[in-house]
Amino acid sequence: MQLTTAHPARVAERIAALDLVSRGRVEFGMGESASITELEPFDRTFEEKRAVWEDAVRAVIPMFKEGGCEYHGTHFDFPLRNVVPKPLQKPHPPLWVACSQLETIEMAGRRGLGALAFQFLSADAAHAWVHAYYNAFTKRLDKLTDYVTNPNIALTSYFMCAETDDEARRRADGIPFFQFALRFYGQSAFRKRPDPGTVNLWGEYEKWKRANPESLARALSGGLIGSPETLRRKLRRFETSHIDQVILLNQAGKNTHEHICESLELFAREVMPEFHARVPEQEAWKERVLNREIELEEIDTAPFRDRYRPNSVQLTPQAAE
Repeated sequence: MQLTTAHPARVAERIAALDLVSRGRVEFGMGESASITELEPFDRTFEEKRAVWEDAVRAVIPMFKEGGCEYHGTHFDFPLRNVVPKPLQKPHPPLWVACSQLETIEMAGRRGLGALAFQFLSADAAHAWVHAYYNAFTKRLDKLTDYVTNPNIALTSYFMCAETDDEARRRADGIPFFQFALRFYGQSAFRKRPDPGTVNLWGEYEKWKRANPESLARALSGGLIGSPETLRRKLRRFETSHIDQVILLNQAGKNTHEHICESLELFAREVMPEFHARVPEQEAWKERVLNREIELEEIDTAPFRDRYRPNSVQLTPQAAE
């Protein structure tokens, strides 16, 4: 949930209610907003969003506890009240923060929060950022308030699994649209979106596809798009970097419900068992890191701050204007 544009009490109510109806399966992901378009209607500025987000975290966490609480901060002021309902998970669901900017991964570790990141450009980049996260967690932990830490890095990847690579790419035709939208919006100042009704983004994407068939083919070769064997090979590279979780972004563009379900079923049947079998190894490695039995190298992340690989959708600045 975007904490910069929602009142902490409403956030606490919604997260707790969802945790109850899902029987304790909620993971609480928090974000501060990626664009001025999201912030302006709520009188928030791009420059202050991190400070507002931090204040909101401090305000919302105590609301999950039994009994009343009050909060008097810089951006939120709340009198003594008992916010209900309370979540099933105690003291609160696992906490995550969205890391659309790579630098936020280090911040997530320092704050003791799980990091929700996008796919890294290379195995070296993943290695560097995993080290940055866990070094921040183990050596520079600075929690915003009293909460249970969540040492995890989850990677979001474009996804389509089919019997052959060619069929997976055909079914994933809409996935580059997601990349296109991010690049189209991301190149303007403060990632400001065009005014509603002024741009047909799907139409712009179709024009880009027709003009850039080679770029489209390269975009479809990235992410977790392919046959079970192709996906197993790609996931092994993530595994060696000690990524904790991979989130599959399947619903992009005009992908069909039927293809999404078939993709997930094939992945669960033919890809997941190999990696589930090695979860204990990852957990053992992480426990040793958290206990400082393994000292991770401090790696300079400056060479690994580019989010977009050559195989991703590429736009000229003029195309996004």
